[in-house]
Amino acid sequence: MDKLLALRAFVEVAETGGFSSAARRLDLVTSSVTRSVDSLEKELGTVLLNRTTRQVTLSDAGTTYYAKAKKLLEDMADADASVSDRSGEASGPLRVSVPVAFGARKIAPSLAALLRKYPKLDLDIRLSDSLVDLVTDRIDVAIRLGEVAPTADVVSRRIGVFARFLVASGEYLERAGYPDSPAALTDHECLRFTYAAEAQVWTFIRQQEETRVMVTGRLKANSSEVLREAAIDGTGIALLPDWLVAADVQAGTLTRLLPDFDIAPNNARSVVSAVYLPNQRGSRRVNAFIDFISELTNGTA
Repeated sequence: MDKLLALRAFVEVAETGGFSSAARRLDLVTSSVTRSVDSLEKELGTVLLNRTTRQVTLSDAGTTYYAKAKKLLEDMADADASVSDRSGEASGPLRVSVPVAFGARKIAPSLAALLRKYPKLDLDIRLSDSLVDLVTDRIDVAIRLGEVAPTADVVSRRIGVFARFLVASGEYLERAGYPDSPAALTDHECLRFTYAAEAQVWTFIRQQEETRVMVTGRLKANSSEVLREAAIDGTGIALLPDWLVAADVQAGTLTRLLPDFDIAPNNARSVVSAVYLPNQRGSRRVNAFIDFISELTNGTA
């Protein structure tokens, strides 16, 4: 028995729910896939797949075995890629974590171009506003909005900058008035992104002079898209990245406030960072994706 082929056959059957569909994905005849799984079950002395005329499902033993077999195949693919990835073109699997709105708004429209440029790259994008653990979550590179200090455990590269716009709808401004200074925001409903700290300070900088304002409001969320929609609906004033609301400002759906200031929540920097593990230095896959993000954020893509 070809153990590697048997593992691949079993995993494909488990994921596709059938021997014929697994055979198509593996470019094999169905009987070959069936024999491989049968041989695997015989060697293990247990049933991995429950088979009926209508469906194929994992047994209890199969569920446990699938998780380990899947990880083993992924580790083998990573091992192959780690060697081949240092020479030639970017190729192999690349798992990436990006913030939800940034991934949907900024990255997604250009993914087709990236995959055309690197036809051997297999991209797996995970959208999350949480700070993922690169080791535990098996992430090759994470894109973060803000400055990330490099450590002995991670490499951090600053790859772009953006601006944050203070915005509100015309409806809200007619009702609540226009803030003519940062301090005036204390009298307004401010829509806040959920950070670790409960209290939130917005920092305003103009001509090297800094003003810090503690903002309050009845709505906070861990999604910038939610805050954008709330701002459009007249709920309050939001501090959002330019790549998310510039089109709304241009269309007149939102009005930009206090445009003479550079603004950031708390002490956050308006930069885009790429974070990866030290063993990914020199990886063509990682560098290709980082260069791609750098071109997007710097307007050269």
